[in-house]
Amino acid sequence: MSDDKLLSVQELIDSAMSALKTADSMLRELTGVSDTSRERHTSKASSLGMSAYGGAAAKIVEGVFDGQNMVDSLGQAYPIPANYASKSKLVEGDGMKLTITEEGKFMYKQIAPIERRTVIGVLIQEDGQYKVLNEGKAYRILLASITFYRAEVGDQVTILIPKSDTANWGAIEAVIPRHLSEAAARIAVLGEEPKTPKKTVRKKKSDDGELSPISDE
Repeated sequence: MSDDKLLSVQELIDSAMSALKTADSMLRELTGVSDTSRERHTSKASSLGMSAYGGAAAKIVEGVFDGQNMVDSLGQAYPIPANYASKSKLVEGDGMKLTITEEGKFMYKQIAPIERRTVIGVLIQEDGQYKVLNEGKAYRILLASITFYRAEVGDQVTILIPKSDTANWGAIEAVIPRHLSEAAARIAVLGEEPKTPKKTVRKKKSDDGELSPISDE
């Protein structure tokens, strides 16, 4: 494909993206329903100067991770593979760069990690979604993270969230299985570790008068 055709395709894509954004804005005005989370990330991407650039061979797009996708300064969302987001422990608000190759491959890179903090909560399932409940706030968790860490409802989970920004999503840092957390709670209440029952050893007298142990097993 010639450079002129590639540029024409790029212009058509940019035009379609702009039209979709305008249509979405008009729809939200008519219905009165707004996506405050999307607007927040779009505004952040704009303030960081993140946009699209590049030539015919490849296109570079910069944006902000919203917990599932990368959102650019125009409000366009680009899907990020859930496995990549989980293993990389991407946090809502991280600055991202997407390279779209000439072959159409999407290559993501974290370029501006947001300042993080860790909190611990309990994994719950609400409205068909996995969430971590911490101090009355429920943070959504990617299903890929639940599978990767083999977490189960009731487990205590440490998650990463933005240090100062508002967030709806958390990234799993570690999982404490429920049976371990329950054992730790019992130890804290009892003040000591549970004791292992001692085996009773009986003895019998042999024909020559010597005593020998008899196993209960």
